[in-house]
Amino acid sequence: MQRRPTFSARTAWDTSETELARAIIERRERELPLLDLTASNPTHCGFVYDEVAILSALARRESLVYDPDPRGKTQAREAVAKYYLDHGARVDPEQLFLTTSTSEAYSFLFRLLCDPGDEVLIAQPSYPLFDFLAQIENVRLVPYPLFYDHGWRMDAEALRSQIMAQVTSKTRTIGLVHPNNPTGHFTKDFERAELEELCAEHGLALIVDEVFLDYGVGGHAGRSFASGPHPVLTFVLSGLSKIAALPQMKAAWIAAFGPKPELGQALGRLEIIADTFLSMNAPVQCALPEWLAGRERLQAQISARVEENLGRLDTLLSSQTMVSRLEVEAGWYAVLRVPALESGEDLALRLIRDHGVSIHPGYFFGFGGDGWLVVSLLTRVSEFLAGIDAICSFFNEMGDEFKA
Repeated sequence: MQRRPTFSARTAWDTSETELARAIIERRERELPLLDLTASNPTHCGFVYDEVAILSALARRESLVYDPDPRGKTQAREAVAKYYLDHGARVDPEQLFLTTSTSEAYSFLFRLLCDPGDEVLIAQPSYPLFDFLAQIENVRLVPYPLFYDHGWRMDAEALRSQIMAQVTSKTRTIGLVHPNNPTGHFTKDFERAELEELCAEHGLALIVDEVFLDYGVGGHAGRSFASGPHPVLTFVLSGLSKIAALPQMKAAWIAAFGPKPELGQALGRLEIIADTFLSMNAPVQCALPEWLAGRERLQAQISARVEENLGRLDTLLSSQTMVSRLEVEAGWYAVLRVPALESGEDLALRLIRDHGVSIHPGYFFGFGGDGWLVVSLLTRVSEFLAGIDAICSFFNEMGDEFKA
């Protein structure tokens, strides 16, 4: 009898089509309009790209020469170091490793810091992709909560107590997104100090994802974790997907910092991990300096769209009381608080099927309970306004029914 091939338990995902995905497909098959308030791909949002500059950067003669460097080409790393200098942080190019995505960067760091079954503390609500990355690397995520009180934040003492209660011999690192996605808040300097103190006490490393750092809203800005001092081993991640709105180019990096003995070991081990894969291709590395230098053109367009959508959102919400917006300091998303009349999935399905609006239910990002919606501020303004108007109308009608 032939035996069937076996697969890793860590890839035992439920790959069946979700009801939400099915509802969207059915609506499109029926050629019904769909207002997409989940847009996250800037190349599909109507922004104007300098096609000549972007494509000509790929046609460099040095791309024809194979000259591998585990850290990435020096010229590309120097361009990344200049990016951080624009943020007031001095970064030695030797402390940088180029990767094809921040997902790959996480993968490298989980391999560097964790053995199978080890734990990573991660803020919640936050980006759902972490679950898959951790599972693939046989790492366990342990969430620590954020709370909202006129802005998102970590309660320093409560967070310390909770994390200390959860820290075990298997805990290896603390991860955070700065500014966080989708809550859009920056980690404050005093919170950074608390996290660094906690890492020092328990021998933990700090992983900081800064892909949305350049997208402050309403005058808000945050300090990069690349800025010193670095009392504990710290890894800062970012890339062109958000910084230059070029997700298709697959260019990201890790910047490593910390006390000299630990940093030296980390750099040496990371070099071997990176050398094993040599992921980023030469044309992208050669083009990276020019793409990074031209980032402001796309950033200006995106920031203008985000600010306009946010302002229009506030105008619409001011005329009713059923839907409210939480404070946001940065990023491409807004979090809405709505009446918890049904589960997040049922609400999302109702909005798609009955009102032609696609949103993210809060549970996608780990929000506790119902009554949370996440909407993208990248969506074209007219589509965004129509979608928000439909959401408000739905809840206003529901409110009228309850009153009756």
